[in-house]
Amino acid sequence: MQENLHRFFRAARGAGVHVSPAESIDAMRAVAAVGLSDRVVLRDTLLLTLAKSEDEKKALGACFDLFFAQAQPAQPQDAEHDSQDSAPATSSQPSQGAGGQQGSNLGPLAQMLLSQDRNEIAAAIANAANATRLSDIRYFTQRGLFSSRMLETMGIQRLRDDLDALAESDPALGERLQANTEALRETVRDAVAQALALYGREETENLRHEVLRNAPLSRIEPRQVEEMRALIKQIARRLRERYAKPRKRQRRGHLNVRRTLRRNAAWGGVPFLTAWKRRHRDKPKIVALCDVSGSVARVSDFFLLLIHSLHEVVSDVRSFAFSGHLIEVSEILEKKSPEEAMAEIMGKVGFGSSDYGSSFVDFEKEFMSAVTPQTTVIVLGDARSNNLDPGADIVKRISERSKRMVWLNPEGRMTWGWGDSEMPRYQTFCNVVRQCGTAQQLERAVSDIVATYR
Repeated sequence: MQENLHRFFRAARGAGVHVSPAESIDAMRAVAAVGLSDRVVLRDTLLLTLAKSEDEKKALGACFDLFFAQAQPAQPQDAEHDSQDSAPATSSQPSQGAGGQQGSNLGPLAQMLLSQDRNEIAAAIANAANATRLSDIRYFTQRGLFSSRMLETMGIQRLRDDLDALAESDPALGERLQANTEALRETVRDAVAQALALYGREETENLRHEVLRNAPLSRIEPRQVEEMRALIKQIARRLRERYAKPRKRQRRGHLNVRRTLRRNAAWGGVPFLTAWKRRHRDKPKIVALCDVSGSVARVSDFFLLLIHSLHEVVSDVRSFAFSGHLIEVSEILEKKSPEEAMAEIMGKVGFGSSDYGSSFVDFEKEFMSAVTPQTTVIVLGDARSNNLDPGADIVKRISERSKRMVWLNPEGRMTWGWGDSEMPRYQTFCNVVRQCGTAQQLERAVSDIVATYR
């Protein structure tokens, strides 16, 4: 049971439940106290010791039900007829006459299948699963491999020889054994599928997320939008954990000798009170200007969601959206859900023809005071001004006023400067210019920006 609990903890982690070594030890002690006889009590015990939230409780309950649901041996198709005609069937049992002598020559697996002892078959499948390390399954492409290994461990080769022998000596018994063999294969396939659902979930999610992280944000399908939003939230959580503002440290660091001596002058210089040097940190501020015209609206959606998920790292974030003109959207993003916020933003300024010059004029007139020497200005856009005035002089003034100016362009570098792209002119006044067309590139860009405040 201890080994089963270890496998259950692995399955729980794959289901999204954080199980630390200390929590697993507490859970095993609780299980040892309540026992294994009552499955309901066992389920409640594991939920109480491992789940930390309502979502984890639901995930853990579903994982428990799947983990402890034993695969029941499938009934062969002729089982119903055998049960109805029990009297005639007894004459074909291997325990009578010549058939009994033939049955005694069969292998252990053939005899077990003919006896149809469900407990014995279930135990044999469980032993085969342990012997083949079925809990190591990770991908759906491994289902056939593990099914074959389990059947070989149970003795499928000897069973094939028995079927060949019965085809000549006792065809009726051979047909019955063949039906039971097919039922066994189906049961093993179900056991492998159950193991894949338990142990392969984490790898499958990681693979899907890796594909999604490298997919162009501008070409995300509607059915993938929710998955991408969840992925962006995970990225934000990871960045918060990595770059969260450090707690205030006391009595640590380098000793300030001058201040220490001055503070302890009343005690003849004996250092009863110490003073420490503290590193000055600028209060981080971010101003984000996002192009929400039709060509880059989807990328801006995820970018704004990521920026406004980093309040624990960056205390002051102001966001603006523009296509033909510019508006502030900070309050909209903070008070509404991502779907409602983006719908309102796109309804006000979205899907229009981009006019960078006019939008920069709006920013300079109304919001230039938001830019200070501590501010990092981030512009997300393809820099395509539709052959209108690009407002490069305003970009220069914003850059001179700010600490840094970063431009994230969702288009590939090969397209910069072609057609109506003004990227080479804007690039002159930017400290950092990055291609940012996928979630992975977006994470790296924001991570580099936030890391400068450490």
